[in-house]
Amino acid sequence: MGLALLLATLGMALPAVLDWDVHVRWFPPLHAEWDPRVGGGTVPAVVLAVLSCRYAVDLATRITWARLLLASYAAGLAWMLSLALVDGPDGIGKILDSSYEYLDTARATTDLPATLDEYVSRIPVDAPGGQWPVHIAGHPPGALTSFVVMVRLGLGSGLAAGLVVTVLAASTAVAVMQTLRVLDAEDAARKAAPFLVIGPAAVWQCVSADAMFAAFAAWGLCALALGAVRRSLLWSVLAGLLLGWCVMCSYGLPLLALLALAVLVVARTWRPLVPAAVAALAVVLAFVPFGYSWWEALPVLHDRYWAGVAHNRPAAYWMWGNLAALALSAGPLAFAGVAHTLSRRPIAATRSVWLLVAGGVAMVAAADVSQMSRAEVERIWLPFVPWLLVGCALLPESWRRRGLAVQVVVALLVQHLLATGW
Repeated sequence: MGLALLLATLGMALPAVLDWDVHVRWFPPLHAEWDPRVGGGTVPAVVLAVLSCRYAVDLATRITWARLLLASYAAGLAWMLSLALVDGPDGIGKILDSSYEYLDTARATTDLPATLDEYVSRIPVDAPGGQWPVHIAGHPPGALTSFVVMVRLGLGSGLAAGLVVTVLAASTAVAVMQTLRVLDAEDAARKAAPFLVIGPAAVWQCVSADAMFAAFAAWGLCALALGAVRRSLLWSVLAGLLLGWCVMCSYGLPLLALLALAVLVVARTWRPLVPAAVAALAVVLAFVPFGYSWWEALPVLHDRYWAGVAHNRPAAYWMWGNLAALALSAGPLAFAGVAHTLSRRPIAATRSVWLLVAGGVAMVAAADVSQMSRAEVERIWLPFVPWLLVGCALLPESWRRRGLAVQVVVALLVQHLLATGW
């Protein structure tokens, strides 16, 4: 936890002290501005924080599994909404309504096949037909397609889309807990539950499509665990479809393969690998007849990114500044959980947690080294964060009780002191 706090402190202090322009708004390592405030969600957020610190650790180990899942979903949803509502309804819908985001393009998309056909050609800044907005250009078309579906269902306002994202995001903790239980680690799932539900990641989960991708990923990995343990072709195919959709939502999410391999190692079987991989590939290939190829688009995006903002953002800062943002997004206790877990040799009782945390760390390391995201990663880390927080299950009880308080304090401070941009 000391490393997380040190990284976060240095990430905030060095640019200010050295007058170092790292080219990200005004409060690096976060894409944020200094804006102290209180609002309608302040009292509910504080009440939830106090109740969680007082009761969550005990309740998670005592109540029935079904009630734990229900309580985790309800508490997570309430926590996300209360933090967002510090800024009123705008706290849910304003960012998704930004011109950088998906909704404007989704509302204007009347012919999705035609949009897919021109998708790659409009990624470059100097595209003849006009460049896509930042997030459309920076993601495969699965992300845009998700919002097109919302628009077609009458959920195309910023507020409505934000609520859809939040409702899905709140299920991420449930999916991760269920994955642990399927992999014979229910005790770890119960101990990790408070940290999966209550933490600073919620600041971004109401307003970022990456929170929706995190939910898709968590349920895909849960389905993969079910396919492995139950030797079920149906669950394995469903896992592949969900994980394949993740690949079509974000260029960084093929890294989920590292965690998928960890799930199969825990389950001690490779049976689901082929059907899941075939199903995932089918999702990716389904876009090809409409004119979009994932492998053709990635190098075009790479050229746009490095010709633009990435060129100005110094690697000397962002190589570790990204991890400083992770310390704030996941919360300092995530680092403590990871360090405590990986510093110990895995035994039968901790093997599942050890391998899942190792998979999560491998994903973060690969993403950071790629340098395909310099800054703005507090939202990009969201699909990876829950798998790091799983390590909190192995911390001593005294650490978990005090650590939960640290997590909620970080969340409250970030939301009430900073206006985050994602």
